[in-house]
Amino acid sequence: MSEPYRVAVIGSSGRGNYGHGMDTVWQHITQAKIVAVADDQPEGLAKAMERLQPKQGFGDYRKMLTEIKPDIVSICPRWIDQRHDMVLMAAAEGVKGIYLEKPLCRTLEEADAMIAACQTNNVKVAVAHQTRYSPILAVIYRMIHEGRIGQLLEIRVRGKEDQRGGGEDLWVLGTHVLNLMHYLGGEAQWCFASVNSDGQSADASHVQEGNEGIGPILGDQIQAMYGLDNGVMGYFNSVRNARAEPSRFGIKIYGTKGILAMNTGYLPSAGWLPDASWTPSRTGKRWVQVSSSGPGQPETLKDGGLQAGNLLACQDLIAAIEDNRAPESSIEEARLTTEMIASVYESHRLGKKVYLPLQNRKNPLNDLF
Repeated sequence: MSEPYRVAVIGSSGRGNYGHGMDTVWQHITQAKIVAVADDQPEGLAKAMERLQPKQGFGDYRKMLTEIKPDIVSICPRWIDQRHDMVLMAAAEGVKGIYLEKPLCRTLEEADAMIAACQTNNVKVAVAHQTRYSPILAVIYRMIHEGRIGQLLEIRVRGKEDQRGGGEDLWVLGTHVLNLMHYLGGEAQWCFASVNSDGQSADASHVQEGNEGIGPILGDQIQAMYGLDNGVMGYFNSVRNARAEPSRFGIKIYGTKGILAMNTGYLPSAGWLPDASWTPSRTGKRWVQVSSSGPGQPETLKDGGLQAGNLLACQDLIAAIEDNRAPESSIEEARLTTEMIASVYESHRLGKKVYLPLQNRKNPLNDLF
């Protein structure tokens, strides 16, 4: 494409704002130009106009999409209650691509409708799971497939376990680590989960309205087990106010010959333990740092934080448009992650293992008795 892609930015000041740099990232992409921004708060719109310097600003994203008809839309607000409508309208207005904040949406029913609209209109959607674009993740993936830790046995992930620990952690931050679990370990075939509140099995009396438009959430302690492809087991855990420094928020991959571990981010801390027993206190084995250059190699890149991940994600989105392929972190994969989240509540509600894809496409907590 000779002309730069015309980008429209959707924000919502006070209701998720502009995500984590999902607006300003486009100022660093030579193939794109921000032409318009929409914000339903006048003060927020004025600040965005000054920050992004587009030609036009709108108080209503619908009016912007109809009048501007951009090539790409960046849907930035962290609040997810408007995301379904924004994606559906953007797809209907003929955009080529969407950069979408996570988590994807509130229910699988919404996810199904969003994907159907985008597939019908051939819209490419990249979801802001920035760690998926980490060069260190690429090394971890390669090491697994080279057999550095032997046969893959299990994957363990944890949320941030701060004041959001439990249900909110599952939705807001679990989306990152469950996406990594799926990427490295394969699709979840089933889930068995237990949700507790105040030290007892959670029931309808414990359901609360989640922050940031999430909808109903449940639990201050979540334990979930997933059956992944090829017999690999996956585990997600989150306990409120159990956070640690340095954080446990990340992923550990266990194999017959050792362990790989990494946190989240563009250049996360990552390590390799070449120890089949997983207990270096017995074997004397040591953890080996993993960099973007490989295990035991010095890091040559500078950590650009989430913005570096945004930059790679948006460049990949443009390449996906031009190559007519799915982005690296696609909306279809984000639905699988949403399925893993929803299956926790569906399993707890039914008190048994549930198989994916779920038959119940609504929020399982709406049916909790």
